Amino acid sequence: MVTAKQVIEMLKNPLYKPIGSEELMRKLQVSGEDKAEFVSLLNQLEAEGEVVQTRGGKFGLPKHYNMVVGKLQGSAKGFGFVLPKTEEINDVYIHGSDTNGAIDGDTVLVRLNKPRKGDRRPEGIIIDVLKRGREKIVGRFKASSPLFGVVIPEESRLNVDIFVPSEKQLHAQDGQIVVVRIVPKASDKFTIEGEIIEILGDKDAPGIDILSIIRKHGLPEQFPAAVEQEAELVPDRISEDEIKHRRDLRERVMVTIDGEDAKDLDDAVSVERLPNGNVRLGVHIADVSYYVKEGSALDREAYERGCSVYLVDRVIPMLPKRLSNGICSLNPKVDRLTMTCDMEINSEGHVVDHDIYASVICTNERMTYGDVKKIVIDEDRELISKYKHLVDDFRLMASLADTLRKKRMNRGAIDFNFSEAKILVDEHGKPTDIVKRPRTAAEQLIEEFMLAANETVAEHFYRLEVPFVYRIHENPDPEKLLSFYELVNNFGYNVKGKADKVKPRALQSLLGRVEGSPEEMVISTILLRSMKQAKYSTESVGHFGLAATFYSHFTSPIRRYPDLLIHRVIREVLEHGHISLERVEHLQAYLTDAAQQSSIRERVAVDAERETNALKMAEYMKSHVGEEFEGVISSITNFGIFVELPNTVEGLIHVSNLTDDYYNFHERAYLLIGERTKHIFRMGDPIKIRVSGASLEERKVDFELVEHITQHELDESFFHREKSKTKRAKPGERDRGDRRRGKSQGKRKSRTDSKSPTGNRGAKSKRSEKRSSNSKKGRISTTSPDQSFASKGPKKDSRRKKKR
Repeated sequence: MVTAKQVIEMLKNPLYKPIGSEELMRKLQVSGEDKAEFVSLLNQLEAEGEVVQTRGGKFGLPKHYNMVVGKLQGSAKGFGFVLPKTEEINDVYIHGSDTNGAIDGDTVLVRLNKPRKGDRRPEGIIIDVLKRGREKIVGRFKASSPLFGVVIPEESRLNVDIFVPSEKQLHAQDGQIVVVRIVPKASDKFTIEGEIIEILGDKDAPGIDILSIIRKHGLPEQFPAAVEQEAELVPDRISEDEIKHRRDLRERVMVTIDGEDAKDLDDAVSVERLPNGNVRLGVHIADVSYYVKEGSALDREAYERGCSVYLVDRVIPMLPKRLSNGICSLNPKVDRLTMTCDMEINSEGHVVDHDIYASVICTNERMTYGDVKKIVIDEDRELISKYKHLVDDFRLMASLADTLRKKRMNRGAIDFNFSEAKILVDEHGKPTDIVKRPRTAAEQLIEEFMLAANETVAEHFYRLEVPFVYRIHENPDPEKLLSFYELVNNFGYNVKGKADKVKPRALQSLLGRVEGSPEEMVISTILLRSMKQAKYSTESVGHFGLAATFYSHFTSPIRRYPDLLIHRVIREVLEHGHISLERVEHLQAYLTDAAQQSSIRERVAVDAERETNALKMAEYMKSHVGEEFEGVISSITNFGIFVELPNTVEGLIHVSNLTDDYYNFHERAYLLIGERTKHIFRMGDPIKIRVSGASLEERKVDFELVEHITQHELDESFFHREKSKTKRAKPGERDRGDRRRGKSQGKRKSRTDSKSPTGNRGAKSKRSEKRSSNSKKGRISTTSPDQSFASKGPKKDSRRKKKR
């Protein structure tokens, strides 16, 4: 039988001319008995957008007909961009009237328009929705008439109403928040039809806001009955027979160290000074694989969930609480089954010997980060007296962690020092305070021990050449890194090594040099955005950010599926000494699929966590409208300035509120510079703002400028550097952008999302750009520096230049 690959290869042939299905079958020598199956294959390829069939019945690749397949990235304004599958073409702009029923996330087929003179990007019209990006949508129901109603999506990028006939409304009341399922094939391509499958409740009812986010991201709150039943059958005590097959470590002194509110305790640690002066570090991880068997209902559900999700007011666990908070959790002074990684570490922080085995433990204490920090850093007398039998161990742990960290930093591991928020809510889910989540010596202590175990386990099983799941972080994209190099050059720094061959040590060295400087924030933030996202893979390619040759996730099987998977592999190797060839093939296929699934689910969890944080931050700041705060400029875009407050809340001063001048956005240097006043805004500047508004629907906070605390004079050398770069650039490589008023408010991409697109996505159409050029103040230009200032000339910098 002919395969899809053979069909595509034939159509890719430069000599191929579009032909019908009968002639295709003759050329590919399809037999009569395979004819129906071949036609089915063609239909499948057409449905996936791999091939296109003309009205005349001839088949070709999309590019043969000036078409492209890609994913639509929508916007609140109605227009969008299609991100093509192929890298041969740039993102395609889609006007709001040309989306034809497609919504954000859909895979679509686009016909490209004939390019007009001066166009800098391709434009097109969506002619077919090949696959919906989402089956369910959360929105507000509006009863339009007795015959039908509409669901208005809560997500602003879904700029379309869902038509719902009266018989599919589930008795929803006007204004209620509902979940609607999209009917696959609507009768009219300009209309999306759906049916309401769940009524969440009134918009302002407590908890509905978080519940809407949970449904939007498809997070499963409840476990299926089969999973709960299986969990109930798990014994809550360890049999003596199982203990006989494990190393008994119940006499070894060990503790868990976690946050005060943690309930799923999956790691314990122990330390011991050896006679040769080295330290034996024991990392003991809950043996979840003993209870969650491969192919069981528990296993299938854990695969689907991928990980636990930690929202502001709740946890959506990967495993039922009977396991995650019960028999799998390393609760104090009770016997638990574990996988142990013992590491002998010398004075330089190198692991000189190790042992990985199944064990049974009984932890001595359930410690918190706060208490350990008070013991080893603050020398709290009361706590030292309370835990006097453990104090020496804690001090040895602190010393060992310091040694491990120094070794890791010396090899070039990149360490970003960004603050995380902890949002405190009351019993109704209302935010009462927002504070910075502490990263004390105790957190760093556990982090270093887990990193050491993850690296040791990864290398051990890589050397055994068995199927395994690794945590990988690929090298940065050279183009993004080249832009980053230009940025740091503007600040007078350089990075050793070419962009396509850079070493982590070079970037860590740069972070060390800028530490404490005014430009530290901008350089750290842009470097993080230049990085790729870490993910799971069965191929060990190393971890760039950690400067680690081998790395895995071994230490959290209660809340991460990849950890559970590699525990199974470890058990199989320990019990049988080898893995059969047939089993290797099965494991390799399954682990590859599971690694991809876990990476996807991780992104979903991160997005949901960020959105709930943004929602509660906006809700908290709504009660502070009109109040003034001091903060720092955390990002600068072509539509305004983001400011971060001490409590980590971030808000936007929109360019339309900067009415004192016409501001030019310098993309390479991340600066806003006043055309007349030469007033400069840059990242890291202290600034005073007034809270002007907060939108729960859009998850954003708006600020007004009160005072720019740090004023900068224009450095003439900046323009010489920028002009020289522009002169050396190839045609079409100048700073992108148009003069525009910048009214459309966008959201800045998160620091940790290194794949965030940049450039002109989200820009206005050309007609609105022309209209916006009529107003002088409160506008931004992103034209190149020599165009913006050639006629005016920069002011001289009268300050004495700071020596670096």
